[in-house]
Amino acid sequence: MRSDARILISDDDRNIQTALHLLLKTAGLRCSPAFSPEETLATLDSERFSLLLMDLNFQRDTTSGGEGLTLLRQVRERWPDLPVVVMTAWGSIDLAVAAMRLNASDFIEKPWDNARLLDMVRTLANAPPAAQRNNPGAAIGTRNAPAIRWIAESQAMSRVMEIVDQVAASDINILLTGENGTGKTQLASLIHERSPRAAHAFVSINMSAIPDSLFESELYGHVKGAFTDARTSRRGRFEMADSGTLFMDEIGELPLQQQSKLLHVLESRRYEKLGSSETVQADVRVVSATNAHLPTLIAQGRFRQDLLYRLRGFEIRVPALRERREDIAPLAIQYARHFAEKYGRPTPDFEPRAIGMLEHHDWPGNVRELSHLIERAVLLNRKTVLRAEDLDLTHATPSRPDMHASGQVPVPFAGSDAGDHTMHRGEHAAGWSELTLQDAEKRMLQSALRRHGGNASAAARALGLSRSAFYRRLEKYDC
Repeated sequence: MRSDARILISDDDRNIQTALHLLLKTAGLRCSPAFSPEETLATLDSERFSLLLMDLNFQRDTTSGGEGLTLLRQVRERWPDLPVVVMTAWGSIDLAVAAMRLNASDFIEKPWDNARLLDMVRTLANAPPAAQRNNPGAAIGTRNAPAIRWIAESQAMSRVMEIVDQVAASDINILLTGENGTGKTQLASLIHERSPRAAHAFVSINMSAIPDSLFESELYGHVKGAFTDARTSRRGRFEMADSGTLFMDEIGELPLQQQSKLLHVLESRRYEKLGSSETVQADVRVVSATNAHLPTLIAQGRFRQDLLYRLRGFEIRVPALRERREDIAPLAIQYARHFAEKYGRPTPDFEPRAIGMLEHHDWPGNVRELSHLIERAVLLNRKTVLRAEDLDLTHATPSRPDMHASGQVPVPFAGSDAGDHTMHRGEHAAGWSELTLQDAEKRMLQSALRRHGGNASAAARALGLSRSAFYRRLEKYDC
């Protein structure tokens, strides 16, 4: 430990301050207290510290962590090289994840383990200041984590990629549909990368987040003096995406009164900035996305049919994660590598049972849910192998009948309507406890076919499987 290493403890609880002071002093470490966010910033302004150890909850807001996250953001803006360890209760672990996204160096749960806390403090406080200045990621994890690749090992996603390869090179407008969290934004970016416009900008905008009063300014820009607060001119998203791709997410949330202006721009490929009479050429390729069923919105009078025609030069449905189960393991491995690099953690492997649990989960939040789950697992565990118990799959669909404790047994590959094919123990004389996983899967295939009158496509949808995956299972069990 460097002889000049000093730790600032930011916590409004005097008992916590006393306990940490005694622990660090016994270990030969010097520390100073700060009892509020304001005092923390003032102390950092006046003195030099090797590490900040801070709570995320203060008296004015004792549960949400909002004050702590605001303080962390301010510290990072003013002292980007200072190692910061955040403290949070186990029940508030989502706060720790949020803090790590703000480039906290590490986190510790309350009540803490003395040995682990001391080891963490020694490691971070001992980093040479010069090294921290030259390499800010040395103390707080590598910020340039590996890029997330598009995974398409499943047949469902392979078909999507075949379509992308056919249409990306054209200038046709593309509409991406599918459930929330399926990766529509990433796919839009991939389409741009494979298009002749790849050397130019990819600009994204969430249409549901634009206030009506700012719609024209956000999309088309404005000139100075166009309205009361327009003190300077502003470029709109169409101008930012000139010669490139404009991605309009949540297009189904666009208010009806704004749809006619957008339709006019898409038809004429021209627009005027707010407050200007000069016409500007709109040289952009438009990709839009929605999880809504636009024909239903049209029938309800909430979306213009002619606008849909302009947006849907070609429609690509992005499959839900439960429809591309072959992609789950490679996605999980990639996310583990990504977040381990991002947060300076060892890259873990997965035990087979953990992969099995991931593959048999329904994933109502799709790829986004998987990403968040792996991020939490990497942050919470410093292990070389992630076990099933290390994954926060409290609402997962178990992959084996004997793993379920509620008296219900789900299918091994449960889909979105798992309740339709859930059986209670004792419903069949054979008894589920005596079945192998293969027996259970075969019975479910046969049951689904019976319920849907032999219609394989309907049975596949009911089980959350693609038709090709369903046929492969039928062949496997000679059904």
